[in-house]
Amino acid sequence: MQNRIRQAISDSIQTKEKLLNDAKMLETVEQVASVCIDAYQQGRKLLFCGNGGSAADAQHLAAELSGRFYYDRPPLFAEALHVNTSFVTAVANDYSYEAVYARMVRAAGRPGDVLFAISTSGNSPNILKAIEAAKECGMIVVGLTGASGGQMRERCDYLLNMPSSDTPRIQECHMLVGHTICELIEGALFPGIP
Repeated sequence: MQNRIRQAISDSIQTKEKLLNDAKMLETVEQVASVCIDAYQQGRKLLFCGNGGSAADAQHLAAELSGRFYYDRPPLFAEALHVNTSFVTAVANDYSYEAVYARMVRAAGRPGDVLFAISTSGNSPNILKAIEAAKECGMIVVGLTGASGGQMRERCDYLLNMPSSDTPRIQECHMLVGHTICELIEGALFPGIP
């Protein structure tokens, strides 16, 4: 069992080292942070969507922005699209599960808002439909996915495809990159708060 524990930790570190050494990825993270900062400065909002563990990550990142990250500061408008279970179950029942996020994007998304679409495979049908709806609404789409990018690769304005095909390692990197973006947003929008 100790060997398996060490292997999991080692695999995680190796994936993060690949991330650290990918200059293009670091540049994309910086660009995404700048897009989010600009969106907030323009009175826009950030929306997040994902399934399973990616839904948990979406909710976690939205909470870091709407609550707080490092500092006690005013809240920022950020929402995970799955948190209204009555909406999710009604739309899934009346339309389809594939329509759940797209329908909420059409209700809440406005031009200049940012959608964070999270899917480790890059192929989740409801996430792909959300991306399509976001584009129709004039939103900026940031995709968080795995190494291949899946179908999301060609559909997102910014693609943060983690250097792994292993779901746990991808999700760990999603949170690392997501937390980094939250830190950059908070630091830029609230520079005087220690």
